[in-house]
Amino acid sequence: MTNHARLYKYFSQNDLPTPCLVVDTEIVAENYNNFKRAMPETAIFYAIKANPAPEILRLLVRLGSSFDAASLTEVKMALEAGASPHKISCGNTIKKESDIKGAFELGIKTFAVDCFAEVEKIARSAPGSTVFCRILTDNKGADWPLSRKFGCDAKMALAVLNHARKLGLIPNGISFHVGSQQTNLTAWDHAIEQSANLFKECEACGIELKSVNLGGGFPTEYVKNIPTTKDYGTAIFKSLRHHFGNRVPETMIEPGRAMVGNAGIIKSEIVLISQKSESEPTRWVYLDIGKFGGLAETMDEAIRYPFKTPHDDDEKTPCIIAGPTCDSMDILYEKTPYPLPVSLTIGDELFIENTGAYTTTYASNGFNGFEPLQQRVI
Repeated sequence: MTNHARLYKYFSQNDLPTPCLVVDTEIVAENYNNFKRAMPETAIFYAIKANPAPEILRLLVRLGSSFDAASLTEVKMALEAGASPHKISCGNTIKKESDIKGAFELGIKTFAVDCFAEVEKIARSAPGSTVFCRILTDNKGADWPLSRKFGCDAKMALAVLNHARKLGLIPNGISFHVGSQQTNLTAWDHAIEQSANLFKECEACGIELKSVNLGGGFPTEYVKNIPTTKDYGTAIFKSLRHHFGNRVPETMIEPGRAMVGNAGIIKSEIVLISQKSESEPTRWVYLDIGKFGGLAETMDEAIRYPFKTPHDDDEKTPCIIAGPTCDSMDILYEKTPYPLPVSLTIGDELFIENTGAYTTTYASNGFNGFEPLQQRVI
C-alpha cells in the first residue's frame, strides 16, 4: 500500500480549487527504483503519455530513465526535460511522415513499425534508423486492453523486418504490449515465446536481432491487490531464460501507469446527491470531475479508483457516481455501484487516489466550459 502521507499533508496545508491533481515525486522515484531493482538488466523507457508533467520528466532524467514518445510533441517534451536523443524511442506505430522527419532531425533514431507502409515512411524520412517490429498479443488479464489497433501477426513480422533491411534501416528487435493494468504474471510468456521464434527465423535470413521491447502493462494498485514489481521481474526473466536459453537478448520496458499512477491524488467536491424516484433508494452522487475531466478510464468501469471521504468510518450504501457535465455518458460507476457513507453531504471533499496516470492527459479542453484538470507536482 502506497504511503500518501505527504500528499494528504499538502492538501491539508493548501486550499486548492477543485478538481485538482497533486503528484508526489518521491513516490515516482520509489517506483523507478523498484523497477531498477526488479529488472536490473532492463532499460526503462518511461511512457510519457501517462503523465508528461515537466517536473516528472526532469526527475526521471536525473534518475537515468529513457523515454517512450508517442508523438513529436512528446519527443520535444523529453528533450526539453534534458533527455538525450539516443534515450528516446518512438514506440507508436502510427506516425505522420512529417513527425518522423521532425523527430529524426532532433536526433531520434529508434522507431516502432508494424507494417510495410510504416517501414517505407521511416526509410524516406529517417534513413538508417533502427526499427522494432510490434507484434499482436493476447491482452487477456488486462483491465484496459489495447485490442488489435497496434501490431502485426508474428508471421508477418519477419517480412516487415526484412523489408526494413532492404530499405537501409536497421532491424533491431521485436516489441509488444500485453495490455494496460495487466495483473496476470504470465501474460508476457507467449509474446516472449513468439519473439524467440522470430529471432531464430530472422537469424536464418541473415538478420541479427538484438532486443525485445517488453512494453508496458505493469499495474497500479487501485481497489484490488496486485503482484509486486519484483514478482513481474521474476516472472519475465524466467520466461526469457526459458525461451531464449543462454542467449537472452537486450530488453526494455515502457512503464507509464506503474511509474506515476499511485503517486497522484485528485481532490474533488461533491456537487449534488439525489435520488431518481421515491421507489429507487440508490443515491446518485455527482462530483465536479468525471469522464471528460480526466477520469476517462472509468469507461465500461474498467478502472475502479479508491475513494476517500471525511466520513469513511460511517455506514455506507451503494451509490451511482457521475460527473458534472451535461453528457449522459458522464457516469463513472453504475453497473457496479460504489459504497459511500450515508452521512456524505453536498460540498464535502472527496479524494480519488492513485490517479497520477492518464488523467491530465485524458481531460478535455474545456467541454461545457469546465477547465482542464489542474495539476501540482511536489
